[in-house]
Amino acid sequence: MTHASLYEAIADPTRRALLRALRDGSQSAGELAAPFELSKPTLSHHLKVLREAGLVRAEKRGTRVVYSLTANVLEELAAELLDLAGRAPELRVPRKRGTS
Repeated sequence: MTHASLYEAIADPTRRALLRALRDGSQSAGELAAPFELSKPTLSHHLKVLREAGLVRAEKRGTRVVYSLTANVLEELAAELLDLAGRAPELRVPRKRGTS
C-alpha cells in the first residue's frame, strides 16, 4: 500500500460513498450494491481498488463476501491529510495588498 494508491482509491466519489456505507459496520457486496446503480463488474472493480489500497478487507462467510473498513489504514490516511492541511499555510504564496 502506498499513499498514491490511497489517494487514487478515495479520489472516486463512488468509492468514497462505499467507504461511508461501511462506517456503520460490515456489509456484503449485495448490501453495498443496493443503493447504487452499478453493474456487478463495476462494483467489483471499486471494491477491488479499495481492497488493494488497504482501505477495506473482504471476508468470505459461507457463500457471501463481507466487506469492512480497515480502521488503521483510514487513521493513517487521516493523519497524513491533517498533516498536509497543517502545513498548507506555509506553502501559500503571500498576496499583494489590494488583491483578492
